[in-house]
Amino acid sequence: MWVYAADDRASGSTTTPATWYRFTPGRTGAHPQAHLAGVGGFLQADAYAGYDGLYRSGVTKVACWAHFHRKVFDLHERSPTPLTDDILDRIGALCAVEAEVRGQRTDARHRTRQNRTTPLVGALRDVLDATPRRLSPMSDIAKAIVYGTKRWPAFCRFLDDGQLEIDNNIAERTLRGIAAGRRHWPFAGSRAGGERASAIYTVIQTCKANGVDPEAYIADVIAKVADDGPASRWDELMP
Repeated sequence: MWVYAADDRASGSTTTPATWYRFTPGRTGAHPQAHLAGVGGFLQADAYAGYDGLYRSGVTKVACWAHFHRKVFDLHERSPTPLTDDILDRIGALCAVEAEVRGQRTDARHRTRQNRTTPLVGALRDVLDATPRRLSPMSDIAKAIVYGTKRWPAFCRFLDDGQLEIDNNIAERTLRGIAAGRRHWPFAGSRAGGERASAIYTVIQTCKANGVDPEAYIADVIAKVADDGPASRWDELMP
C-alpha cells in the first residue's frame, strides 16, 4: 500500500490537505513512477531506492530526519554510547526548532532555519565527519552515519525552503492504521480487494485530515448518490 500525502498547513498554508493511497501486488520502483508520472516539485520519503527514477526525472529529493534519527536510536537502545547520545541530542535540537516554527509562514520558517538550524546542522556534520576515523567501517554506527552523510544534500534541503518539513511524518502517520490493522487482516483477498481498500483509506484519511467525521461523510455521500446520482458533479461530494 503506497501513500502520498500533501499537507502544507505546518507552513501556514490554507490549501486543503489530501491523502491518496494506491495498492499494488508488488513493491518495485515502477509503481511510484507510474503513480507520479508527470508530477514535479518535492518528494520527501525514506531512502527506498525505488524512488530514484522519480528523482532522475526531475522530482527533487527531500530526506527524512526521522529515519536518520531512528537508525541511531535503535543502536542507542541496544548499546548506548556517548556518540549515539550526542547525535540524538543534536537531531533533537533540530526538531525542537521545528516545533517552534510549526504553523508559521514560509518566510518566517526559512529565516529561523537559516539563523538557528543551519549552524546546528553544520556542527552535526562536523561530528559525523570526524567519527568514522575512529570506527570500523563495518560497525553499525558507522553504517548509520554513512546513511546520513551519503544523503546530506537531501537532508539539508529543508533549510532553504520554508514550505518543506524536516521529516515525512505526515505520510508516516497515515500508515499507522494499516500497520495496526495487519494484525487482524493479513491480506486483501484479491487485487480488486486491495484497490477497493486503497480507495476507502483515501476517503477516510482525507476526511480526518480535513476535520470531517468519516462515518458521517460516507453515509451522507451514499445517500446523495442514491437520491440524485450526481455523476457529473463529483467535486461537490469531496470531503
